[in-house]
Amino acid sequence: MNLNDLVNVSSAVSATRSRLKKRALLGDCLRAADTNEVRLVVNYLAGVMPQGRIGLGPAMVSAALKNAETGDNALALTEIDRRLADIAAMKGAGSKQAKTDAFGQLLSQVTSEEQRFLAGLVLGEVRQGALEGVLIEGIAEASELPADAIRRAVMLAADPAPVAEAALVDGLPGLQAFRLQVLNPVRPMLAQPSDTLAEAMDGLGEAALQYKLDGARIQVHRAGADVRIFTRQLHDVTARLPEITEAALEMPAREFILDGEAIAFGKDERPLPFQVTMRRFGRSSNVEEMRDKLPLSGLHFDCLYLDGDELIDRSFDERSAALAGIADAQALVPQLTTANVTEASRFLAAALEQGHEGIMAKSPGSLYAAGNRGSDWLKIKQAHTLDLVILAAEWGSGRRKGWLSNLHLGARNPDDGSFVMLGKTFKGLTDKMLAEQTKALLDRELGRDGNVVHVRPELVVEIAVNDIQESRQYPAGMALRFARVKRYRSDKRASEADTIDTVRQLFDEARR
Repeated sequence: MNLNDLVNVSSAVSATRSRLKKRALLGDCLRAADTNEVRLVVNYLAGVMPQGRIGLGPAMVSAALKNAETGDNALALTEIDRRLADIAAMKGAGSKQAKTDAFGQLLSQVTSEEQRFLAGLVLGEVRQGALEGVLIEGIAEASELPADAIRRAVMLAADPAPVAEAALVDGLPGLQAFRLQVLNPVRPMLAQPSDTLAEAMDGLGEAALQYKLDGARIQVHRAGADVRIFTRQLHDVTARLPEITEAALEMPAREFILDGEAIAFGKDERPLPFQVTMRRFGRSSNVEEMRDKLPLSGLHFDCLYLDGDELIDRSFDERSAALAGIADAQALVPQLTTANVTEASRFLAAALEQGHEGIMAKSPGSLYAAGNRGSDWLKIKQAHTLDLVILAAEWGSGRRKGWLSNLHLGARNPDDGSFVMLGKTFKGLTDKMLAEQTKALLDRELGRDGNVVHVRPELVVEIAVNDIQESRQYPAGMALRFARVKRYRSDKRASEADTIDTVRQLFDEARR
């Protein structure tokens, strides 16, 4: 398959709002690929490279684009992969210019549309990265296998590319080869927001309630004396969290996979802000010194595997019982199972009083399904919050002169992965946050328009809002009311930001 074929599919997928059409386009593309191209097709459509980052920053890509001519060579995907791998391998003195030149030479052989795609690919900006759900359906279409079977295999493999190859080459037996394995991370199960506790309890009936901690999601694996700790994005952070490792080794089991949160508590035993906890995840040096200054606690809320027993297909109640059998009370997220709304309200009040975000309400019979945002797991917070993406920022004035301050915020369009602006805010930003975000935003600069710096849509911020109001100023017809920054979500990609559909639902429900 040639790059042009893939780019045409990518453009067609972005151009249609029909999920069935997207599925058909992706299915046809995968069927047309040779066996040795399937992984590349899936990776490129998902907006990732097998090599990961290859050392080409925005300025280098911009320079390569500026100096590149246009061509019409029919370059095969395997040739593109080889050329990108060669660029990734360039090291040492002069490698920056060598990488820029090599990328420019590649760009000069392809069309302008292919150039834009390749630039987006190396910078992590291919919009199909937000469409993994439809990509899974495309794999199902091409392989004529159930989407649920594909989805489960992707959860276990934590990567759709090898799953696509197995599905197309070996069929259902190929998917069944993907198993839960200790020390290999799996995609985490996710929750969807519920407006009120009463609504959540009404939908679930009896519910398993747990405190919603404002910490960092972790997945803890143990196989004998070997422990691995993975983040929500499946990055290995074992070396940075020695106290979590030690606590795992003290548990009375030889093998397990636990889902939970790492969180820092103050001397008053109240949780510290999320940004404080995340300091430990950003430091790979002086770990013991940081541990002394900022110790973390691991609190777990689920168990996926225990001493040879796979639990992901067992009920939440069964998994909770297995977890309680190996973890002390101080290592467990507080939990209450009830069908009584009054008891649930007291539990929520206690969580908020202790400084936590709110509570989770989970169906006692729910199975563990990675990425699922259905009604089995619901999150109830004290106020409306949205995870939005920064599209641009304005230079501040007065005391904030020299800092990028007023943030332009957007929600994700799930149909094409673009972002829809909803408003601006400069509220909630400390001096430290202003300094850090100015550097982070300038590193992602795309261009300027007067006082506005436009940036690559990569940084996710949690925004608290009083309301979503009608507005003719913004394209969605909605705007944020009294928006303020709660925190940066360094654990989330832009493709995981809240969608414009979520914002519209909040808007509609407030007016019923």
